[in-house]
Amino acid sequence: MNFLQPDFAPAYPEIFLLLMVCVVLLADLAWGEEKPHLAYLLSQFALLGCVLITFATSAPGVVYTFSGMFVDDALADILKMMVYVTVSVVLVYSRTYISTRGMLNGEFFSLALFATLGMMVMISASHFLTLYLGLELLSLSLYAMVALRRDSVGATEAAIKFFVLGALASGFLLYGMSMIYGATGSLNIARVTEVIQTGAMSHTVLVVGVVFIVAGISFKLSAAPFHMWAPDVYEGASTAVVLFIGSAPKLAAFGFIMRLLAEGLGSMVADWQGMLIILAVMSMLIGNIAAIAQTNIKRMLAYSTISHMGFVLLGVLSGDGNGYSSSMFYVVVYVLMTLGTFGMIMLLSRAGFEADKLEDFKGLNRRNPWYAFIMLLLMFSMAGIPPTVGIYAKLSVLQAVLNAGYIWLAVVAVLLSLIGVFYYLRIVKLMYFDEPETDALILPQGDVKLLLSANGLAVLAFGFFPQALMAWCAYAIRHSSI
Repeated sequence: MNFLQPDFAPAYPEIFLLLMVCVVLLADLAWGEEKPHLAYLLSQFALLGCVLITFATSAPGVVYTFSGMFVDDALADILKMMVYVTVSVVLVYSRTYISTRGMLNGEFFSLALFATLGMMVMISASHFLTLYLGLELLSLSLYAMVALRRDSVGATEAAIKFFVLGALASGFLLYGMSMIYGATGSLNIARVTEVIQTGAMSHTVLVVGVVFIVAGISFKLSAAPFHMWAPDVYEGASTAVVLFIGSAPKLAAFGFIMRLLAEGLGSMVADWQGMLIILAVMSMLIGNIAAIAQTNIKRMLAYSTISHMGFVLLGVLSGDGNGYSSSMFYVVVYVLMTLGTFGMIMLLSRAGFEADKLEDFKGLNRRNPWYAFIMLLLMFSMAGIPPTVGIYAKLSVLQAVLNAGYIWLAVVAVLLSLIGVFYYLRIVKLMYFDEPETDALILPQGDVKLLLSANGLAVLAFGFFPQALMAWCAYAIRHSSI
């Protein structure tokens, strides 16, 4: 029996990151108490190494390896690059916050890198088993990160709820994959596509499998009605962990959708399109209405995330390259806005105080006009108000929906977005028109100050020049295996 040596080059970033996780764990074990910042520096080095290796191993075409279970294409390379940058920014924003709360240790950073590894595997998966392995590696790391604050009842409760509902969603996905395997006789995404196109399978069994897969994906995206975990996890977990959960995994979830629905089940678009319409409308409706009643800003942002994921699904349900690139553009913009918003929450937090109430933003303009301006830009972008990039994200998705012939759906999306404007502008009102409740100084680290300013200004800059980012997303979709 001949064993064919696989081409390891497409998986060099994953191999390097796995080795660096081991280095972080060993270094923390040996010198963690003496040098608590060592794990942070090694993690940033690991992410920088992944950027360089991914850039060096990127190929112009589509490369398959490991018997067709792993793919390297433009979509994988670009999404991975975005994941590295996002996780790196999360670590910079989180460093002071976790240090004052006794969480600056190898556990936090190794779990973050393990979760990053899971995202990379998800993005490059071309086989159902590879997709599931990447998803579980990400999910298990996130469960543990939520529960890191052992002295917090809220964090423990959130972790248990996250774990139980996550296990249920994983069961949905596994059952859906098994149904598709039963109908097509394969777990390879390319082979599944071929069998579906020939029509040599039971369509009913296939549709049942698709229903369960869409349900599992919806949980990972926190789309309604599978959103139950998001508000409690966002409120209960530490802000640093919430920032991680709310940013990079959304990029990986988009890659997961592209591999499963767009690539593997693209010829069944008529079957899953209706499901996505229902999920998108419910997400925008529940997310925007429930967010109005919240007084905790993290909980409000959880419902905001649910409504944003509804917009992401609008782009996907169009079922064409233009819709997919619009959806990818929306996800990237959402991650940029989320990084800045939670970065601001951690900036206003201090030892023994969590700035997680809306009232904590009162009078921010009098305390620090620059950070109030940054937060204003982020809220305007979240609401989709010109000249920030949020308006272009919404317009690109709405254009894809109109091109698909769903005029009524575009109208519903616009009307529901108007509800969201209220609770975003409420924060602007608190910052500029209310008296501050504290005169505590805002003294961020130099790198946080610079990065947070760049984050906020990027929202404005991409609003004036969105073409480059849009073209990048279109290139990723056009030169992928989809």
